[in-house]
Amino acid sequence: MVRNKRSPGPPDAAERIARLRLIRTENVGPVTFQHLLVRFGSAAEALDRLPDLARRGGRKKKLAIPEVGEIEKEIAENERQGARLIVIGEPDYPAMLAQIEGAPAALSLMGHPHLFLEPAISIVGARNASGNALRFTERIARDLGAHGIVIVSGLARGIDTAAHQGSIESGTIAVVAGGADIVYPPENEALRDRIVAEGALLAEAPIGTRPLARHFPARNRIISGLTRATLVVEAAKRSGSLITARFAADQGREVCAVPGSPMDPRCAGSNGLLRDGAHLIERAEDLMTLLLEGGIREEPAASEQYSLDGVAPQIVEKIDDAARASVLAMLDATPLPVDEIIRRCQLSPPVVLTILLEAELAGEAERHPGNNVARRYKPL
Repeated sequence: MVRNKRSPGPPDAAERIARLRLIRTENVGPVTFQHLLVRFGSAAEALDRLPDLARRGGRKKKLAIPEVGEIEKEIAENERQGARLIVIGEPDYPAMLAQIEGAPAALSLMGHPHLFLEPAISIVGARNASGNALRFTERIARDLGAHGIVIVSGLARGIDTAAHQGSIESGTIAVVAGGADIVYPPENEALRDRIVAEGALLAEAPIGTRPLARHFPARNRIISGLTRATLVVEAAKRSGSLITARFAADQGREVCAVPGSPMDPRCAGSNGLLRDGAHLIERAEDLMTLLLEGGIREEPAASEQYSLDGVAPQIVEKIDDAARASVLAMLDATPLPVDEIIRRCQLSPPVVLTILLEAELAGEAERHPGNNVARRYKPL
């Protein structure tokens, strides 16, 4: 990861609106947002260039860019629901989260942002967790809280719920997959209300968004991105908790797991993490030792944001059709590293990166973590 010494600073009022318009623009996701912001220096300049870039990528329809009034309406709706929008670059944006590739450009926040200044660990696991796992989770969350550690989880059933219950008095952050105003699961309404009052609740999706299956992996990258380490208590082989663990590893954070019975399928995934080198955790002291030995309690500098310097495209104004065809022919549904595309196409990096950016905005390609890109297939 490259640290950016010249990341765009805190936005003024106009640039703040422009950044919200940019992330709400059709075909602009968090990674593309970062590319555009670094390349053009401001969201306002990027917005001016979007229509031409999308047209060059083959888009026929007008790109849907929200008007200022739509963003002002979204800000007002957040306030009506008791939330506020925080934009990357602003002082209340979590510094740990700002370091990751594809950090959310904007978040709805309910509760207390001072918790983002404290060292944090995420705890995740099975929704249908065993009674012993729930008891263990609540206890270790409480013990970590006694050491000044904030606990981050996803407010789901099972392990997430136990993690929040154990840390509600010391400090807990819930990251939800839908809008900040949507209570899910319904049985956690009282817990959610208490987290809003005493802790913090974050949502990347706009207010009013109902959580769908495709929203949860994106939510999981925020859970791991907010913390120095992720602890998996129980997880089956195909558990979403393993996605969180994979994000943590990709983000350069520690991955930890609690050993479980080899006879219990709910432990197959977490035991697999241990076989693959995750830190074995049996009590809070194990995590505290890991944090202290690794310097994990040291807080990141506010300027430590993920940088795309040397990755964001230097926009090439004239590109021939043959070059575009050779780059796009490399793409299929499986994400491919951009460096591999550059090597195989034998084109300069600025040319390849410009073609990919145009294709993203045209809806023909999509970015994935790790500087990977894939073809976007439209439903039949």
